[in-house]
Amino acid sequence: MRRSGLVDQVRGLGAHDHLCWRYRDRREFRERAREFLADGLALGLQVWCVAPGAVADLVEDLRGTAALDEALRTGAARVASLEATYPVGAVVDPDAQVRAYAEATEAALRAGFGGLRVAADCTPLVRTPDQLAAVARYEHLVDHYMVDGPFSAMCAYSDAEVDDEAFAQLACMHPITNSPSPGFRLHAAGDRAVALGGELDMHDDALFTLALRRAWLRPRDGRLVIDARGLDFLDHRTLIHLSAHAADLGAPVVLRTAWEGVATLVDLLGLTNVHPERAA
Repeated sequence: MRRSGLVDQVRGLGAHDHLCWRYRDRREFRERAREFLADGLALGLQVWCVAPGAVADLVEDLRGTAALDEALRTGAARVASLEATYPVGAVVDPDAQVRAYAEATEAALRAGFGGLRVAADCTPLVRTPDQLAAVARYEHLVDHYMVDGPFSAMCAYSDAEVDDEAFAQLACMHPITNSPSPGFRLHAAGDRAVALGGELDMHDDALFTLALRRAWLRPRDGRLVIDARGLDFLDHRTLIHLSAHAADLGAPVVLRTAWEGVATLVDLLGLTNVHPERAA
């Protein structure tokens, strides 16, 4: 099972989990990365740390436990400098980035590991609007790969450099985050479906429409299935946005939810292309 929701620690996550972590300073990132990667080693995964800085400094940041020290020696743990991987100001190619991590995961499997886990400080990759849009798109795409692929990640962003609005655009594309804002999560689910969790109200109205556009959802078998069992609240605006998105796709939206009131709202709004489906 993949985790979904709000968390206050990075330990205890599985081989398919995808966490968006907002950190205060370099020391916090270093400590959380150690914990997240040490857990990955215990699960039999190869682990990577990707962050700004020189490789030698990043190696020193990870040292301090017998497991990580040994993993750095054997190659079970690796580090990569963000600046050496991406030119300053680079806009990531979302599809190419997913392929790169899928190939790295397959390489880890061939090397005898159970999969790949990455702790990445992505702050320098979201400094411009174009960079932010591309990374947000990537976060959603790679989440679909994680559903079935043994790849897990902690995507970290500095609260000193990434403001509330930008962080919300990133966090809402993850199933797990340590920030209560935004209130909703749009992420991948099993069987190529998408999931909605948390709460959707007027405060996240614009962000939800942006997230839908960036996720670039596509129907399967002539319909778009959204697993909304993790959604605690939605208002009429959410349903109107889903109806508009369905119209753009030319396919109906199937909204799986345990809340009986959704069907009533859909009828009152006359949304003929939104079909509530009762879920346990």
